Amino acid sequence: MEKLFKKLEIEPKNKKLYQLAFSHSSYVHENHLKNDYERLEFLGDAVLELVISDYLYKHKNMKEGDMTKIRASYVCENACFTYASDLQFSNYIKVGHGEEQEGGRFKKVILADIFEAFMGAIYLDLGYETVRKTILKIIVPYIENPEIVFFNDYKSSLQEYIQTEQRGLKYETIKEEGPAHNKQFTVEVSVDGIIYGIGSAHSKKEAEQEAAKNALEKLATID
Repeated sequence: MEKLFKKLEIEPKNKKLYQLAFSHSSYVHENHLKNDYERLEFLGDAVLELVISDYLYKHKNMKEGDMTKIRASYVCENACFTYASDLQFSNYIKVGHGEEQEGGRFKKVILADIFEAFMGAIYLDLGYETVRKTILKIIVPYIENPEIVFFNDYKSSLQEYIQTEQRGLKYETIKEEGPAHNKQFTVEVSVDGIIYGIGSAHSKKEAEQEAAKNALEKLATID
């Protein structure tokens, strides 16, 4: 992991935090350890949103809705997977034997989660200013490159459509399948109580995006 620290120009104090950030639940279970990366992921997700929100507010003259769309594009699962892949996180991830056989160290959902966990570890270990600089160093080049687009923010597009039409909008998780380290979520989105879209993915956020995309396609055919 020293190569990664050198690339990002950070000097860790508590290396156990970073080892935890790269420890998948399957590895923790097999080795009878106490914690995996999930709590750090929770924290890192919030830190990412704050840093990118701050950057957009200070450097982009945009309306709130436009900033929301841009932020969503660069902190989504696809984006975090790309950052982690470019930084070769798969070299450092610890997964259980079964997950290893299934290519777990290269799975999008795991790499994306661990990127967030890693940012959470930097925040706890070295403070906000260091994690802010690290996040901007990684993500700003993507934001400033107009050719890179990670995904369309279908949820925002659907929200705008619904607000325009003065209709009610609701997302509901209707199914969770699979083991804790590899869950599959299915989400329904309804408009005025009528189900218009269904989406499935390895995270609730991505499943909601898929459901919103499905709903927009159906609404377009109706209109």
